[in-house]
Amino acid sequence: MLYSKIEGEGKPFLIIHGFLGMSDNWKTLGQQFAGEGFQVHMLDMRNHGRSFQSSAFSYELMVQDVFDYCQDHALQSINILGHSMGGKIAMLFATRYPEMVEKLIVADIGPKYYAPHHQTILAGLNAVDFSVKPSRADVEATLGQYITDFGTKQFLLKNLYWQEPGQLAFRFNLAILTKEVEEIGVPLPSELVFEKPTLFIRGGSSNYILDSDVEDIAIHFPLMKLETIPNAGHWLHAENPALFYQMVISFLK
Repeated sequence: MLYSKIEGEGKPFLIIHGFLGMSDNWKTLGQQFAGEGFQVHMLDMRNHGRSFQSSAFSYELMVQDVFDYCQDHALQSINILGHSMGGKIAMLFATRYPEMVEKLIVADIGPKYYAPHHQTILAGLNAVDFSVKPSRADVEATLGQYITDFGTKQFLLKNLYWQEPGQLAFRFNLAILTKEVEEIGVPLPSELVFEKPTLFIRGGSSNYILDSDVEDIAIHFPLMKLETIPNAGHWLHAENPALFYQMVISFLK
């Protein structure tokens, strides 16, 4: 069963993190949504955060994980939000189980195919040698040789934890995520459609959702609307949480 953090009472609202992320990334926003009368479920997907590790990794499997989670928690009618990889999971879940989803929110990802583009990040993560018992500063220095963006580096370092005294490790299953990285970009199957309200939010400085993608998105999600957060990149919910929160709440309400 997937690990989750649950906040608040009310209408179930599932939040799914992106590639190499975890539920902790959504803690502050999750608490804010809970304050609006939602029971917020922030999930850790397989091979991420505190959830189980598995050599099998695909969107179909992750959608099954979310379905099993909903069954286990008796969630029948939900709102669902996903960022990046989580957005792909949320889209596939909504199209596979439309009767369970009232509203869908997708943050900075589309249903199209994305070529692998995490190679530098994965190279940096794989360059960390935990056998020499590095300190947190050592890990940061190693990542810094590959990743110059401060925000990206801090996002990745959130996954560090003390496996035992003196021994750091990453929470995600790096070996499997490196091996299966092609899976992250696979498109939504062309025949799938979700005919309920859907909000896409993109970062104005991000290239994940282009103007030329909107026509294709509308084929899968005919009731879609698209909002843009100006001057925000791919981590739009972290770069401008206030505006992101406002867009989501006004859509849900």
